Amino acid sequence: MKPLELLPASSAKSSNLAFALRCLPRARRSDAMLFYRFCHTVDDIADQPGLAVGEKHKHLEAWLAAVENGLPPDLESLVVRHSIDRSLFAEIVKGCASDIETRRFQNLADLELYCWRVACAVGLVSIKIFGCQDPQSETYAVHLGHALQLTNILRDIGEDAGQGRVYLPQDDLARFGVSEEEILNRQDSARFKALMRHEAAQARARFAAAIPPRADFNRLLPARIMSAVYQKILDRMERGNFPVLQKRISLSPHEKLTATLGAFFRGF
Repeated sequence: MKPLELLPASSAKSSNLAFALRCLPRARRSDAMLFYRFCHTVDDIADQPGLAVGEKHKHLEAWLAAVENGLPPDLESLVVRHSIDRSLFAEIVKGCASDIETRRFQNLADLELYCWRVACAVGLVSIKIFGCQDPQSETYAVHLGHALQLTNILRDIGEDAGQGRVYLPQDDLARFGVSEEEILNRQDSARFKALMRHEAAQARARFAAAIPPRADFNRLLPARIMSAVYQKILDRMERGNFPVLQKRISLSPHEKLTATLGAFFRGF
């Protein structure tokens, strides 16, 4: 991929976020999908196995420079059209860049900075594209971003272990007596289950704090769909006693549709 080249639109159609964006009016949906392609592009650079570490940094540094000096025309127009704080794009790139080399988070504060960059910043851009006007929508986006990313981390813990990644705070591992090697080797235990219950509670607290303001309730429908879908994923992990070292938990299209309808009809 060339520097500053977005992934094709066809590459970003199967995710939960793409699913949730379908409810937007056409113009806003087009803008939201363009922004999602940007997010998918910079994330793909960091995760691309065939790209050397130096090249990954070079590509992401080019995106950082573009945020300051001028993004590709379609993205630049998006920023101007929705009065988006362009520094949020930089934060997203920095979050993805931090995934290039193996890293660890010492405590919850370290993890929350990562979540803020790769999820909350995404939410703060998204609410501008959705047309939200209530300042409380920003608070909602931040809490929901943390909740979604924490749920993602729990769901993907086995896959991440296969890449040498452990996103859970080192302090929490020590508290529950779970070694990093146990996670990397996908060794389940009662101690690991207790750790997962603790982390799930952190996500639950963030979901509970993510209260959509009434003024923007309908505009936030895509975010509310995401919230409903990921809470169902969290439910399934908890009901199954966190089999996340062995498999990745997902929902069927029917379950996603049920969550979508639930979020939609709460607006009436």
